Amino acid sequence: MAYNVLTLVGSLRKESFSLKIANTLAKLAPSSLKLEVVTPAGISFFNQDLEANPPADWVAFREKVQKSNGVIFVTPEYNRSIPGALKNAIDVASRPYGKSSFIGRPVGIISNSPGPLGGVSAAKHLQNILPGIAGPIMQQPETYLNAVGDAFDPSGDCSKETLKTVLQQYLNAFAAHVEQYSK
Repeated sequence: MAYNVLTLVGSLRKESFSLKIANTLAKLAPSSLKLEVVTPAGISFFNQDLEANPPADWVAFREKVQKSNGVIFVTPEYNRSIPGALKNAIDVASRPYGKSSFIGRPVGIISNSPGPLGGVSAAKHLQNILPGIAGPIMQQPETYLNAVGDAFDPSGDCSKETLKTVLQQYLNAFAAHVEQYSK
């Protein structure tokens, strides 16, 4: 059986490193995981006034999360936090209060940056946001990918073997994490 995993990309940028990392994860996934890469593009702004009659894009995104067996967040760091589009997607899927679409779904976090810190502040903010609205967060390995600026060829494929190795190790751990909490 393959577990369906939603890989939620934090960036809207067409050539984002987060999207390239997510696509690499999908290619490297073991047979026990089927990764679907999704960006927060097209998810309208959360407004609590609309909860009684949510927009179709909210309903579709919530259903996509609910149909998954787990979620991996792959995000850059913007101003020492997560991008606004990702926070909006989390707000949309975690509402209405007490009915979060993320509940019960094992979660993984990968942050990245072309700089030396690897987006660690963004990952830490996700670790602060997700408890209470999501399932168990994988604790190890913590994955903050730095210096990703030269990790991809012109077609977007990962050309850095060390990065592929780190991502493969991460996926193996996440597969075990999903299996542990999907019983």
